[in-house]
Amino acid sequence: MILTAGSKIVYPSQGACLIGPIVNRIIDAQPRMFYQLLVLNDCGGDLFIPVEKIEAVGIRPLLNTSEIPKLLDHLIQPAAIAANYRQRNSHNLKLFTSGSAFDLAEIVGSLTELNNARSLSFGEHKTLERAKGLLICEIAEVMGTTREAAKEQIETALKARAKKAQAGSAARRRMAASRDQIMHQAVSG
Repeated sequence: MILTAGSKIVYPSQGACLIGPIVNRIIDAQPRMFYQLLVLNDCGGDLFIPVEKIEAVGIRPLLNTSEIPKLLDHLIQPAAIAANYRQRNSHNLKLFTSGSAFDLAEIVGSLTELNNARSLSFGEHKTLERAKGLLICEIAEVMGTTREAAKEQIETALKARAKKAQAGSAARRRMAASRDQIMHQAVSG
C-alpha cells in the first residue's frame, strides 16, 4: 500500500489520521524512511510508521460516505454481551485492535447497553469513551461535519438501540406470560 501525503486513513486504536510527508530518520546508525501521520482525534499527536512495515500495521482507508448509514444501523442492532468482565474485556480488546469502525460500533453499543443496565467499571467506561471518540472522529471526517453533529448521530442511534432492546424485552415478557398461561391451563384442565 502506498500512502499519499494529504489523504486520510485510519490507524487501529488511534483513529483517523492525516498522512504527512515521508521522513528520513537514523535508527541504529541506519537511515530509515517513515510515513508521518497526524492523529486527527482529540488526543492529537504524530505517528511515525516505517515505510516497509505499512502493510503490517493494519491501516485502512476512511469509510465511504455510503457506509455511514450502515455503520449507524449496525450501532442500533442489539448484541450479546458477555456476563463475565474478563471475557468482555478480552473481546473488546480484540475489536479495538482490529481497526474496524463496525467493531468500534459494537463496543460502543454493547457497553452503552450494559451501562444502561448497571454502572461500568472505570476501565470499561474509558473503553466506551475512547471507542465512541474514535467513531465520532471518523464520522465527522467522512461526512465533512463537526464532531458535535457526528456525536448527535451516534447518540440518536444509541437511543434507537435502547428502544429496540426495550421492545424486545417487553415482547419476551409477553411471550413468557402467554407460555405460563398456557402451561397453567394445561395443568388445570
